[in-house]
Amino acid sequence: MTATNSIGRSLIIVFILGALPVGLSAMGLTGFIANVLPYIAITVFLIGFIWRILSWAKSPVPFRIPTTCGQEKSLTWIKANPIDNPSNIGGVIVRMFLEIFFFRSLFRNIRMDMTDDRPVYGSAKWLWFFGLMFHWSFLFILIRHLRFFMEPISGLINSLSAVDSFFEIGIPALYLTDAAILLALSFLILRRVLIPQWRYISLAEDYFALFLILGIVITGLWMRHIDPVDLLQIKALVLGWMAFSPVKLSGVAIVFYSHLLLVCFLLAWFPFSKLMHMPGIFLSPTRNLTNNNRMKRHLNPWDCPVKVHTYEEYEDEFRDKMKAARLPVE
Repeated sequence: MTATNSIGRSLIIVFILGALPVGLSAMGLTGFIANVLPYIAITVFLIGFIWRILSWAKSPVPFRIPTTCGQEKSLTWIKANPIDNPSNIGGVIVRMFLEIFFFRSLFRNIRMDMTDDRPVYGSAKWLWFFGLMFHWSFLFILIRHLRFFMEPISGLINSLSAVDSFFEIGIPALYLTDAAILLALSFLILRRVLIPQWRYISLAEDYFALFLILGIVITGLWMRHIDPVDLLQIKALVLGWMAFSPVKLSGVAIVFYSHLLLVCFLLAWFPFSKLMHMPGIFLSPTRNLTNNNRMKRHLNPWDCPVKVHTYEEYEDEFRDKMKAARLPVE
């Protein structure tokens, strides 16, 4: 499949998902999206999430295979790198913390170009910057949305929302994380579309994930700034989910149903997509293991017992022939 086909198919699927509530609304099935689909999505998410985690957890890792880019601990007079090549659990914790919250390995990434038939290496910090911007913005937006799941609203969430809308741009105020995630998604999409190397290795799934999240962001911004919805009804709906008590919405714009359907699809698709790298990093043996291969010998516990033929036994078996051939024997 060419890059153009991958991009086109991904966009078409996201557009169909976003427009599907229009047809369901004409058939009077918006209640299905509001009161049934969220339960289906969370059920599929939980089952798929647990299945993926268990399948990873059962994978045997008998040897230490951490990726490293620093000196391993060995002789006392050789300076080791305790973060990039951790030899104890403390170093692993620091390494994992920096990797999860600050994408340290991506920050260290470099770009290689060919100049006069020679490789030239340079900085590649833009990907790290926009990747960090996207993930942190996504996290802040998720935390902000917790206001719909609790009554009264936590002071922490109110404080976070106040900081997020600190500049008070427009009415209602534009959240900084909304603008940041839109900018970051634009960069990540254009990077895959415009750079030939990335366009060549990108799959339809890669574009689909970005377009799906972009659709969620755009519909969310549309509801906040262009066609506002009744937030009291939305909160009553969400609290009804938690109490298993269906709530009938009245007069809510169709864009809300599009937003909700896209969110539910993302939730159900999450465990079966590349987005599972989020919990997967905690189970990655290339990150969560100490590199103590020079301190301890690691044997594969799954190795089958093998009958060995020692040199002494070999010599006893062929001693006469070895002497006849004038080969030295002990």
